[in-house]
Amino acid sequence: MAIGFDYGTANCSVAQLVNQEVKQIPLVGNDYYIPSTLSAPTAETVSEYLFRCLDIKPIGEIGESVLSRAMKMNRNEGIDVQADDVRFGQHALDLYLEDPKEIYYVKSPKSFLGTIGLRDLQLSFFEDLVCAMMANVKRQAEASTQQDITQAVIGRPVNFQGRGGDASNLQAQGILERAATRAGFKQVEFQFEPVAAGLEYESTLTEEQNVLVVDIGGGTTDCSMIRMGPKWVGQVERSESLLGHTGQLIGGNDLDIFVAFKNFMSEFGIHSLRKSGLAIPITQFWNPIAINDVQAQRRFYGSDNLIELKSLMGESQVPEKLARLIKVQQNSLGYGLIKEAENAKIALGEQAHYEASIDLKNKLLTIPMLSEHIKDAIADPTRKIQALVKEALAQSQTKPDVIYMTGGSARSPILRDAIQSVLPSTPIVAGNYFGSVTAGLARWADLRFR
Repeated sequence: MAIGFDYGTANCSVAQLVNQEVKQIPLVGNDYYIPSTLSAPTAETVSEYLFRCLDIKPIGEIGESVLSRAMKMNRNEGIDVQADDVRFGQHALDLYLEDPKEIYYVKSPKSFLGTIGLRDLQLSFFEDLVCAMMANVKRQAEASTQQDITQAVIGRPVNFQGRGGDASNLQAQGILERAATRAGFKQVEFQFEPVAAGLEYESTLTEEQNVLVVDIGGGTTDCSMIRMGPKWVGQVERSESLLGHTGQLIGGNDLDIFVAFKNFMSEFGIHSLRKSGLAIPITQFWNPIAINDVQAQRRFYGSDNLIELKSLMGESQVPEKLARLIKVQQNSLGYGLIKEAENAKIALGEQAHYEASIDLKNKLLTIPMLSEHIKDAIADPTRKIQALVKEALAQSQTKPDVIYMTGGSARSPILRDAIQSVLPSTPIVAGNYFGSVTAGLARWADLRFR
């Protein structure tokens, strides 16, 4: 059986084509989407979980070294790895929020995969994370369909990291392919996510159109200019229809980070001064919420930084605010801040006021917010998304007949207005914000594996 597999930054979903109709496959009860999150007692639990509980073996000397090190550390910590130690999706987040300091938690590992400069051991560990998540999705989908799933077309962004990063793209796609193979898929292919979204839209067309697909996902924004219509449906070779692609590491996660940075960090001492008049380093307020930056997270949550933060609190003109930042560091609250920023972003897309609520464990901090606060906060990523649209237009030298917007963050009226301002006379249409990529991948899987 072949599926389309959207291994997304925010959520994972899968679908199959049955009698030319896309059928999404439930993954958690009746839910078609599972958040791209994982939790475990420790990071090392994941590698041993794959080997001991799922009989998934590592690849090569590096993978074996990661497993050996994990098993040794687990023994030293007295951890006897069990199947239910590793949680996924909302279950993972719920467990983490109960006690952030005692749980290893990762959101959106896809955001890390293209990072250049990581050591081989780190890359192998990321492969284990992705493999565990893919294996869970595969098992849940097989339980829902009562069929073995052996073939998959997996979506990928145009660029995993920055612009034109060929090395990043090769590294990231390699991790995804090895992880999927280890998870049990016998045949794996990839398709650009905006192209997949376009394929789903194309199935509704009765005439030829030039379509600008704008896919604003959790981790990346991708734009593709595509010739679409009945003459292309069912064509495996369609390079002549693909007129231009642009993409960058800007997505819903980045919007949430900017919302938290611009609206929450004043309560933790950003732009405050030491008694000497010198500023507190700005990185101390960015790093805790930069959940898509491995190195930033490591720097903020390292034990040596706790010493630095305590020193800064002693020197600060507003020590009570730096004390809150220390609470974030000691209790690993960065993900909680980003979750509340996401809640605010969604709420203020539909209403004028919202009161953000941040749990500091010993105190509840409330921050009143207005809809214009979101627009101001995401001004920089908004400009970058507009630049991607302009770049796709320049590449293709084509004026679109329609703009097809998809991805969870495409619901934002701020981003829709920003894209409309680039092409004021071109109509914007939208389909299933969360499911169009998955549906298009399912259609491509049916073509490639029939």
